Amino acid sequence: MVNYCAMIGCNNTGGRDKVSFFRLPAVITSQGEKTQELTEKRRTLWLSKISRADLAPSSYPYLRVCSEHFVSGKPSSLYPENSIDWAPSLKLGHQKVKLTNPTPERGYRLKGRVQKRRNVEAAQSLVALFNSKEIMTVNEESEEPHSDIQMDIVDDDADNEKSMQTDLSSVTINGMENELNRLLVENIALKEQLAASSISEETFKFDDEKVKYFTGLPSFAVLMTLFWLVEPELSTSHNSSLTKFQKMMILVLMRLKLNLPVTYLADKFKVSASTVSRTFLNTLNIMYMMLKPLIYWPSKEERRETMPMEFRKYFGLKVAVIIDCFEVFSERPSDLTARAQTWSSYKHHNTVKFLIGISPQGTIVFISDAYGGRASDKFITNDSEFLDRLEYGDLVLADRGFDIADSVAQANSELRIPAFTKGKDQLAAIDLESTRKLAHVRIHVERVIGLVRNKYKITHDTLPLDYFSSTDESTPTIDKIVTVCCALTNMCKSVVPFD
Repeated sequence: MVNYCAMIGCNNTGGRDKVSFFRLPAVITSQGEKTQELTEKRRTLWLSKISRADLAPSSYPYLRVCSEHFVSGKPSSLYPENSIDWAPSLKLGHQKVKLTNPTPERGYRLKGRVQKRRNVEAAQSLVALFNSKEIMTVNEESEEPHSDIQMDIVDDDADNEKSMQTDLSSVTINGMENELNRLLVENIALKEQLAASSISEETFKFDDEKVKYFTGLPSFAVLMTLFWLVEPELSTSHNSSLTKFQKMMILVLMRLKLNLPVTYLADKFKVSASTVSRTFLNTLNIMYMMLKPLIYWPSKEERRETMPMEFRKYFGLKVAVIIDCFEVFSERPSDLTARAQTWSSYKHHNTVKFLIGISPQGTIVFISDAYGGRASDKFITNDSEFLDRLEYGDLVLADRGFDIADSVAQANSELRIPAFTKGKDQLAAIDLESTRKLAHVRIHVERVIGLVRNKYKITHDTLPLDYFSSTDESTPTIDKIVTVCCALTNMCKSVVPFD
């Protein structure tokens, strides 16, 4: 079968000319709504570039456009949309038709009857494109036209062929211009509406307050640094309707920050709830692996070089870490054993508990695995890997519930907790002064815990039981959530003053 170029005025054929031919883009319906909309938009643009009124939908499978109508000699891929060869742009035959007023005598010269016929088709296509109700008739037998539309074709040869003159009435031209302006305004409004409803890098580019609200991070620069760190590990398929930026921004950061329901995110981004849940868990796992090194235990030399003044004043350069525990609410388990293990007498709720440690500089340097709310502070400290991090001469600051002096001493370190009044009428002056100094700096660990819980509301609300279980030896989802939230908090400004 010989291919013919569908463009007006193009005579290229497959057997005679050394050009390539390309089919009209198909509408793809099996790769998501976004791909379907984009392929429909591309097909419509191709048809507008071809601009022939004689084409019926049944002829679309047989349409071909040759390589001479593309800058690079072939159409570009579906992405990116702004490519110059996303649609034909060169030698579009209908661009040669010039609209003229009836009074001035304008025309353009073409040779041969084939060119005359194609020129008539071009004028008909242009009128049909703007939904004009004008009817174009050309009287080939007479030099005088009998309609509002005339075409003048003058031959250069000496045989004095009959000419046809085409003019569009001023009323028709004004109607076309008004319709074109209306479509342009509508197109701009739709683009602005689409940009406002979607979230991309441009949404946050010049608005740090919006970055703080939706992600908890301090600025757009920090957000993009995080994205560039995680982006190589994020995967997308050709039928995915979510970009890599949306996967990190929407399905992880926004869910961690605002604890938005899955159904809300699914409705906002026109995907299924299962897609949101699956993408959230997959991306959270990647961020857990990439951000876990941000929870870093500094060396003794690093701590001493940047020790804040209030710690130097009360404890010199010995303080290594301030520890405390915080709890995250969980749904009530149906299993009685699990219900007993997660019950917290302090919170009067089913919870899981974490041991957290911060450095004197205010950064989170240790976060334990999740334990049932029934576990004591002493048990979690001894069972976790915390004691393995201590070095000779380190000073650990803690609350009264951490009765771990013996365990810390075995690590050649020292524990400081507030003095007890049990069995005493009042504290001795020296105990009162040491407790006051300790409380002055130990409050920073509670400030960091409050920052994590208030900044990322997912740790403040009651979480489903699915997040607390693990079918194999993999890390439970709740451990990944808390670790990522702590790492993101380390990317923000410290709560400890350094002067």
